[in-house]
Amino acid sequence: MSHPALTQLRALRYFDALPALDPQRLDWLLLEDSMTKRFEQLDKKVTVTVIQEAFVTAASLENERHLLPADTRYWLREILLCANGEPWLAGRTVVPESTLTGPELALQKLGTTPLGRYLFTSSTLTRDFIEVGQVESLWGRRSRLRLGGKPLLLTELFLPASPLY
Repeated sequence: MSHPALTQLRALRYFDALPALDPQRLDWLLLEDSMTKRFEQLDKKVTVTVIQEAFVTAASLENERHLLPADTRYWLREILLCANGEPWLAGRTVVPESTLTGPELALQKLGTTPLGRYLFTSSTLTRDFIEVGQVESLWGRRSRLRLGGKPLLLTELFLPASPLY
């Protein structure tokens, strides 16, 4: 199962250098904190629609594989993050199977819980980078995060209804 927004998310093209954008747009794209929390600060009820959760092989990762360690399988989670029922963000999380040990096993059991609610409660969370990308008129970003030093890749596409625009 897929969704048109996730097709667009997978088509994001990333900039080698940060593009010249207005400060408000940059504020959204370079946010280091939880996007879920940011949406909730706008007095929105944040919900998750899960599009796909499953293990996939490295061959299905295309342009993401080089950003993660080689592994046999990867946990893939694709969602729509909605504010008051309206999709504001498409999200794709890729987690190497080797990351899914100890407390990080919870990444497989998030269901309709926003990823940010889990990630940003961890004292061991770090971010290696944020890459800004664009597809057509939509903006997105991708980050490699680490929990206890173990990597995962998060890609987010801001949908037309989101306050980024």
